[in-house]
Amino acid sequence: MASPRLGPGSRELLPAPLLLLLLLLVGPRTAAGHGGKYSREKNEPELPPKRESGGEFRMEKLNQLWEKAQRLQLSPVKLSELHADLKMQERDEFAWKKLKAEGLDEDGEKQAKLTRNLSVILAKYGLDGRKDARAVSSNSLSGATEDDSLEDPRLEKLWHKAKTSGKFSSEELDKLWREFQHHQEKVREYHVLLETLSRTEEIQENVISPFDTSRIKEDVLHSKHAELKDRLRGINQGYDRLRRVSHRGYGTQAEFEEPRVIDLWDLAKSANFTEKELESFREELKHFEAKIEKHNHYQKQLEISHQKLKHVESFGDREHVSRNKEKYAMLEEKTKELGYKVKKHLQDLSGRISRARHNEL
Repeated sequence: MASPRLGPGSRELLPAPLLLLLLLLVGPRTAAGHGGKYSREKNEPELPPKRESGGEFRMEKLNQLWEKAQRLQLSPVKLSELHADLKMQERDEFAWKKLKAEGLDEDGEKQAKLTRNLSVILAKYGLDGRKDARAVSSNSLSGATEDDSLEDPRLEKLWHKAKTSGKFSSEELDKLWREFQHHQEKVREYHVLLETLSRTEEIQENVISPFDTSRIKEDVLHSKHAELKDRLRGINQGYDRLRRVSHRGYGTQAEFEEPRVIDLWDLAKSANFTEKELESFREELKHFEAKIEKHNHYQKQLEISHQKLKHVESFGDREHVSRNKEKYAMLEEKTKELGYKVKKHLQDLSGRISRARHNEL
């Protein structure tokens, strides 16, 4: 007997065994293709959700801080500075995780340093949960010297004296203001480190540990006290310099202009460098200062672009808004990149001075 043939218009049914075989072969593939109940996608364990493509950092806690800063509406310059600080923190934390995996941070000092650094960042940008006027800063660069205030009444007095003395050009006043701000940040960092160290000592007093580990921790605390003394000495020297400059004005003999470079040069001169090494360090500081100046230039351009974008957005011209958004995004990215490079270079130079000082000891 001839086997049944199925044509386009045929209504003959396939034999039950053959129909069942076809369903078994075709059915699962069709179901899987449409994400059915028995598909691989439905039955395999779910992968953890991926970080959103817009995330700035690989570490979730740093992304949360970044989002908080944006909600606080920090100025574009402050945001770019924070971005650089968080990038450095992320780099250092990943480096620490590698050290920890190799068992190279037994006393926990590097981990403690990371915690202190993060505390400094939180305090610096008003992200530590404390009510602070500096958390929401002015978006206008030109109004920075008027809108921002100095926390130390002594600094306020010196700044007022300098502004009214007539000994400074507008460019020199900008330069002096940067020195005041830099000094103020050094004071903030000192107080955060002091508070962190005090908490560490309180915990240490309440923990009973074997003699050998407690001895290690005592050595660590001793080194932290020495670091604090160095920082306090630097703060006092910085204040004396600001007092002299505020009274006399800038002289022509100044070797460097940027506050961070001035600090590094003063530290280098008192470190255990040979004359040749010191001369080499001086040349590197000149390159570093040029890098800072370039970063400052982009920060100013970013602020101007931000103001222009806000102005254009108020008129609703799509084409102009789009062009200004593109320019702002480009400047923002470049400012972040330069900010990170400046922070990294600063860390490298500070490390060289620190190693020279330890060699001296």
